[in-house]
Amino acid sequence: MAFTATSAVPTIALNDGHVIPAVGLGVWQVPDDQAHAAVSTAIEAGCRSIDTAAAYQNERSVGSAVRESSVPREEIFVTTKLWNSDQGYDATLRAFDASMDKLGLDYLDLYLIHWQAAGRGLYIDTFKAFQKLKGDGRIGSIGVSNFTAPTLEKLIDAVGEVPAVNQIELHPRLIQSELRAFHDERGIVTEAWSPLGSGLVLDDPTIGAIAEELERSVAQVIIRWHVQLGNVVIPKSVTPDRIRSNLDVFDFQLEPEQMALISALDDGTRTGPDPDTFDN
Repeated sequence: MAFTATSAVPTIALNDGHVIPAVGLGVWQVPDDQAHAAVSTAIEAGCRSIDTAAAYQNERSVGSAVRESSVPREEIFVTTKLWNSDQGYDATLRAFDASMDKLGLDYLDLYLIHWQAAGRGLYIDTFKAFQKLKGDGRIGSIGVSNFTAPTLEKLIDAVGEVPAVNQIELHPRLIQSELRAFHDERGIVTEAWSPLGSGLVLDDPTIGAIAEELERSVAQVIIRWHVQLGNVVIPKSVTPDRIRSNLDVFDFQLEPEQMALISALDDGTRTGPDPDTFDN
């Protein structure tokens, strides 16, 4: 059941003994009728990590692309997420079954609580249901998404387990230094969603100059910045050339000055909701 790394994409060790590919494909905002083609293209290009969620409403197409691929199931790392309205112990177990029915897979590599939704007060019971599913052998790794450090502390104290991953909004305009440092202290892998800032930084002249100097695309430079920070990164695309290009970031390196220039763009700008207030 454990993910077996065979592609050229490096992996990052998780705190539970498993590994996750450093770069994958995110399918947020990819319509269901386009997700199958995007996932199939990514797998053919050497991508071995696919990140979806119940809320994305494309689990069915993602699962069919994984099942129909010539790449063995154990060589593809599949992540999905539990939506806020399904939090709570029993509701989580039902929602997991619904996601797995749509995916059509026998097991899941990584299951995440999509948002902390602290106002609902259910994330601890939700994670306990995750622990049961993991104990039953239905999930390889369990983690969270959009959790803050204080909420992570409360969760870890309550359940006696450190989540393997916290997937958060992270890009050059929002580098999340304090939260990443907390993750490092606790052995949590940082996974970046909206890694290109939803287009926010693609026209940035600083990154553009670095890309021109390296003869790389701006997206490649940003993905490489994430990789060198130690982040797992899941850029979204439905364009075959861009999907392939986003994976082609392991034959060059950014100099420390270039890394610093990109990180200096941080001004706290979010493209998504604030985890402290988002309970929908």
